[in-house]
Amino acid sequence: MKKRMMALAMAAAMVLGACGGSQPAATTAAPAAPAATEAAKPEETKAEETKAEETKAEAAASEKGGMEGGTALNFTTGGDQGTYYGFGGVLAGKVSETTSTTVTAITSGGSAANIEALDAGDAQLGFVQSDVMAYAHDGIRLFEETGAVDTFSTVAALYMEQVQIVTLDENIKSVADLKGKNVSIGAAGSGVYFNAIDCLAAYDLTEDDIKPTYQSFGDSTEALQDGKIDAAFVVAGAPTTAVTSLAATKPVYLVSIDDEHIEKLIAASPYYSKNVISKDAYNTPEDVQTVAVGAVVIANNDVSEADVYNFLYGVFEHVDEITAAHAKGAELNLDFAASVTSVPYHPGAKKYFEEKGITVQ
Repeated sequence: MKKRMMALAMAAAMVLGACGGSQPAATTAAPAAPAATEAAKPEETKAEETKAEETKAEAAASEKGGMEGGTALNFTTGGDQGTYYGFGGVLAGKVSETTSTTVTAITSGGSAANIEALDAGDAQLGFVQSDVMAYAHDGIRLFEETGAVDTFSTVAALYMEQVQIVTLDENIKSVADLKGKNVSIGAAGSGVYFNAIDCLAAYDLTEDDIKPTYQSFGDSTEALQDGKIDAAFVVAGAPTTAVTSLAATKPVYLVSIDDEHIEKLIAASPYYSKNVISKDAYNTPEDVQTVAVGAVVIANNDVSEADVYNFLYGVFEHVDEITAAHAKGAELNLDFAASVTSVPYHPGAKKYFEEKGITVQ
């Protein structure tokens, strides 16, 4: 019996020993699996995130239209108080967002400076008044001394730029009333300068019949506000930032040009057309009749067909979005865009317009 009891005790001890040894082994091994999983998880997550980013980039690229192979372009516009810069920034952003071409809008001295920048290769796209581009192409007026410039071509006409004769004096109602007054007529040799000279000539006035100053849009409106000048010529799409800012502080008046003098002006300079500035532009007492020239985008002839095609694609395939961002978008029109006759169109522009059933020169 004693031997039997001892045998049972030894068996029990063996069982307990086996159970006790198995539990610590299991307990030690269990945390090892989660530790291995945690170590691998960041690498898997990183790979998944990278793949998601690549997929997103591919999807974004696939959503872009136009032609492949676009490059980066500088787009010279105008002063930061003018329509060229504000609208140009919107256009540049939309083209960059929707095509393989990246466009950066930069400030500049305006039309003549933009042509010079393209000719020098410092920019690839530029805004320019339709009359100034004709002067450059033909080597007249602004470009009489330097000669004709043949390194650029037309991309598109986008909207009309009104000749705005701005004053705070409600008694100045006609160009004739500018005689003897202090008048800003734009920077010396600028497109605005020649617009002012043309308008004065229609009323048989010259630069000598006024007291001229030569200022930018922003400087002109500041001088008006400070009472240093009586009127200023501003040639830009209305409403223009500089004039809008002035109108927010004081009542603004625009000088009207009557039919007789508009006809005389157009007969002498066919670049102009009759135009009306709505009273809503600056909260003037009534609509104002004036003349306007076209705002045209030009490109250096060396710019690729794909880049110019993409510029037009980015603009004219997204007119509603552009209009939501800037009022000038409402004036975008394919027929008007293809209406320039003074300077030949770029091959990329020809390709885009031909696909729309429009033939340009």
